[in-house]
Amino acid sequence: MDKLLRDKKAIILFVAPALILFTVVLFIPIGTSFYYALCDYDKKTMTYHFIGLGNFIRLFKDKTMFIAFKNSMFFLVFSCVSQLIFGLLFAALLTNITKGRNLFKNVIYLPCVLSSAALGLLWAFLFHAKVGINNLLGAWGLPQPAWLYSTSGFITLPMWVIAFVALWQYVGQSMMLYMAQISGINKSLYEASYIDGATKKQAFRYITLPLVKPMIGTAMSLNAIGSLKFFDLIYSMLGDKTENLKMDVLATYLYRTGFSSKGGNHYGRASAIGVILVALCLIATAVINKIFKTENYEM
Repeated sequence: MDKLLRDKKAIILFVAPALILFTVVLFIPIGTSFYYALCDYDKKTMTYHFIGLGNFIRLFKDKTMFIAFKNSMFFLVFSCVSQLIFGLLFAALLTNITKGRNLFKNVIYLPCVLSSAALGLLWAFLFHAKVGINNLLGAWGLPQPAWLYSTSGFITLPMWVIAFVALWQYVGQSMMLYMAQISGINKSLYEASYIDGATKKQAFRYITLPLVKPMIGTAMSLNAIGSLKFFDLIYSMLGDKTENLKMDVLATYLYRTGFSSKGGNHYGRASAIGVILVALCLIATAVINKIFKTENYEM
């Protein structure tokens, strides 16, 4: 085995298939998008003309781009913080119970594996202005908010609604990651702490949290990347109304700019938005990994 690992030809032979696949489906498309971001697409001749940073300059002057960036940052912060809190809470609670653990775990995790498009249509019906939740509120004589149509406020009401729906759908993923990390902690550490007089809250603070910290960084990185490229739930709940409702995020603005007839099929500008998205994902991941950089502990 050691001889095989020292054989460079064998290493190349085993690595080559995966490297070729990644190059074809990942690196080449990313490199092409970077090039298209520096070009302007001529719809008449169906050709690209190099314009340098022109697309980025146009985007930074665009008010809709500011709204999309603001909403994406809101999703990033809300997703990371809320999924950290509720994911850890559910993981800690379910780790310490025996009866019904699998039932509750499956119920919380179930939305993660369901179609976002189907869930978006379901929640769009529940938050409809005249049916669903508003019917119930009207029967009780309570105000009936325009859950998905209000445009007031720095962060509009539809943004908050969809953010909470996204939390409901994806919190199970964070919970499962934290449960896997918590279950790997040596039980003797807790037993020793209880013998020394520690309460369960103190054991959670001084034993569980430090040892779960590496997984917190991983889970938050996944949440950050997922929130920045958030698209399907918003589009299935609002459709093409994102611009009118000030509900654009970077992913929906990219789609509307590049592929929607309303956006004008500006492929170069859409590629520039994609480059900004990639840069934001890399920056967010680097910052999170820096914050949650930890030493390896024996558990």
